[in-house]
Amino acid sequence: MGKKVLVIGGGIVGLSTAYFLKKAGHDVTVVDKSTMDYGASYVNAGYLTPSHIVPLAAPGVMKQGLKWMFNSASPLYIKPRLNPSFLRWAWAFNKSCSQANVDRSIKAIRDINLISRELFTEIRNENDWQFQLERKGLLMYCQTESMLEHEIELAELAQQHGLEAREVSMEEVRQMEPDCELDIIGAVHYACDGHTTPTELMQDLKSSLPVMGVTIRKQEEVTTIERKNGQIIRVVTDKSEYQPDEVILAAGSWSSSLANQLGLDLLLEGGKGYRINAHGDNKIQMPAILCEAKAAVTPMNGYTRFAGTMEIAGINHHVRKERVNAIAQAAKRYYPGVQIEAEEIADAQCGLRPVSPDGMAYIGRTAKCSNLVLATGHAMMGWSMGPATGLLISELISGQPTSMDLSPFDPDRKF
Repeated sequence: MGKKVLVIGGGIVGLSTAYFLKKAGHDVTVVDKSTMDYGASYVNAGYLTPSHIVPLAAPGVMKQGLKWMFNSASPLYIKPRLNPSFLRWAWAFNKSCSQANVDRSIKAIRDINLISRELFTEIRNENDWQFQLERKGLLMYCQTESMLEHEIELAELAQQHGLEAREVSMEEVRQMEPDCELDIIGAVHYACDGHTTPTELMQDLKSSLPVMGVTIRKQEEVTTIERKNGQIIRVVTDKSEYQPDEVILAAGSWSSSLANQLGLDLLLEGGKGYRINAHGDNKIQMPAILCEAKAAVTPMNGYTRFAGTMEIAGINHHVRKERVNAIAQAAKRYYPGVQIEAEEIADAQCGLRPVSPDGMAYIGRTAKCSNLVLATGHAMMGWSMGPATGLLISELISGQPTSMDLSPFDPDRKF
């Protein structure tokens, strides 16, 4: 028998969850405080990345972050603040930047991304949707020998875990990108990866879910979550109230403030990323990461997207021009002939990605509340992991065995 489920959050994770819950026969309502046409689900690089098996919290990351702390244009910018929740997160993040964290995370990150990659295809085919979905792989461009050596090591690690990855010669790169000039010394290719145009799939989901019977409430903010005897009994918004059987918390970077109402100390920070859409014919055919600059390049339908940076500076949508300019400058360093217009740089947008201290998502039930399921904290892989997260949550709600072990994503894990 279907349950009455309230999904809080209308990004890729929330809408994917609604999609699979409805397919499983549940009565689903999605509430989101935004207009559901901006944010991380719209400005990301559109990657499907089984290749990204190393979590954000890895050896050396905190040390590098401290070096970059006073450079607001750096690829990783952590703004120091005397905020108790941020200080707890920063302490836990520092502890998590270890080889042990990497070792215990790799398999789970790989598996959820591989499940999700296949679900993108399944969703597209089942519904005859036409959103861009390509499997050209992902190139890692390097301008220095030290970075190339590092990327080759990561590719070898990926190979050990069954992923298609290898160093490619400059001749092979030229065959993949025959029409644009590149200033690099070498590259690694992950054939296991794919890419999309995010706005296309988001529009398909927003248009089709109501037809399927999902109720979507935009510009409706959750104000109060009432709990009794370890169970949510009522969710109040600024426009209505709900008495669901199950609540899915998929509100991205805003999830921690809602979790706090239920006594959950959910360590989560918003990691801001930026995007520039360049509409000129830049002749770029391959998705790529500009490794030294930590920037991403994606040939999307109608434009080339340049994206990147991780800015931990609280919950806000303030666009820092110096960070946008850093992405544009990186693009021109690696692609000397690239054309990005001033108005395209001025039109840059940002989105907040929810980052847990260990770089692993929170997916699953919590002991603190019997009818609450968390689906947040995906860091830079929310887009790539979105459909798989939705399927896994649907399996949990339906009382079915999950498609993979969820223990690495346990919302109650300690840091």
